[in-house]
Amino acid sequence: MSTIYTSIDIAATPKRIWETLIDFGAYTEWNPFILTASGAAAEGERLHFNIRPPNGRELSFRPRVTAVVPGQRLEWVGRLGVRGVFDGRHEFRIEPLEDGLTRLHHSETFPGVLVGVLLHEGSIRSGFRAMNTALKERVERKPAAPNSVNGSTAGA
Repeated sequence: MSTIYTSIDIAATPKRIWETLIDFGAYTEWNPFILTASGAAAEGERLHFNIRPPNGRELSFRPRVTAVVPGQRLEWVGRLGVRGVFDGRHEFRIEPLEDGLTRLHHSETFPGVLVGVLLHEGSIRSGFRAMNTALKERVERKPAAPNSVNGSTAGA
């Protein structure tokens, strides 16, 4: 069994981070690791992802959501082929800190008989870090200032 763990501190509320994590349809706008995503963040639901680890090939898989605690935790389990051969338990935990910061814990545990052969830990860890950084940039971005004054467009 192998576990890949990453974390990042984000200057945003847990609610804002959570909303971004479960908006699977928007992943194409910001996520460099999970290229496309669909499904619902509800226990028992089946998701559909296309991922591309850095320097890796694109993979498609359909994990099942196994835990949802809104604003705190999201977990799914996916597998390649038959159960027990190459499985992955993916988890996001959101931890509020002081001073307006929130820590995102992002990990995956891989049990299975072919993990030692098929798992490229460095590439997956790099993909997680890239996703974490992109999430941080997305949720920390301030909304664009309006181009209007008292309801009229400036310069019109």
